[in-house]
This record gives sequence, structure tokens and C-alpha cells, in this order.
Amino acid sequence: MRAKVTYFALAAALVVYFVLVGSRGILLIQQGTLLTVTFGVAVLVLPLIGLWFLWKTTQFARKAGKLAAELEAEGGLPVDELKRLPSGRIDRDSADEVFARRRAETEDAPDDWRCWFRLAVAYHDARDTPRARKAMQRAIALHERRPA
Repeated sequence: MRAKVTYFALAAALVVYFVLVGSRGILLIQQGTLLTVTFGVAVLVLPLIGLWFLWKTTQFARKAGKLAAELEAEGGLPVDELKRLPSGRIDRDSADEVFARRRAETEDAPDDWRCWFRLAVAYHDARDTPRARKAMQRAIALHERRPA
């Protein structure tokens, strides 16, 4: 719950920032000189890219959350069996061991979104965020029955 509150607070702050930057871009365009219009257009492009990125990230998080809820209802969420260091961080060898099992499970059932979801969690635990995101995107695509 805390993560959701933080996410929405940061998203709201970003939207406010985009509005402020966008208004500055419009003011620059209204100046009417070649230089200010060029800068104004450039300034307007940045909030549009930011809004698009925020939208895509929100959609990804929403869809991943739906998969997690569905998997939880089925009783298929991965159990946290990782060993922890005294600092509380995940032991790397433990994460690698779980990852190897999840990868084998996914190789045995490459069209099962549940396996890809659990693989994404294993990638995340192994601190490989780019691959975790790609595995989760694959799980979402399989769940929605569309090509990845």
C-alpha cells in the first residue's frame, strides 16, 4: 500500500511539473521570435514524452498487479524462500538458485504466463531489473494472448 501511495504522489508531482513546463513552453511560443518558438516547441515536447512514459509505466504496473492478484487467487504466487544477509538483503547465491529453478520451469512451459511471472520475480530478486521487466511484459502478453 505504501508503494502505491508513493507512486501516485510522485506521479501527481510529475504531472504538476509537466503542466508548469508546458505553460513555459507556451509562453515562449507566444513571444513569436524564431529562437523562442523553437525553444517553446522543444520545451513542449519534453512533457509530452514524460506523460507518455508515465502512462506506459502506469499501465505496466496496473497489468502486472492484475496478474499478481490472479496468481494469488490461484495460490500460485512464488513463496519467498530466499536466504537473507544480516543486513536484510537477499543472498546472491540463494537468488541464483531460485532463478535457475524458475528458468527451468519457464523453459518447460514457455507459453504459460504464470511461469513468466515467477521468472520475472526471480530476475527482480537477482537484481536484474531489465530482464525482470521483459519477463513481466512477456507474462502480460501471454495472459492477454498476444505476441510478445
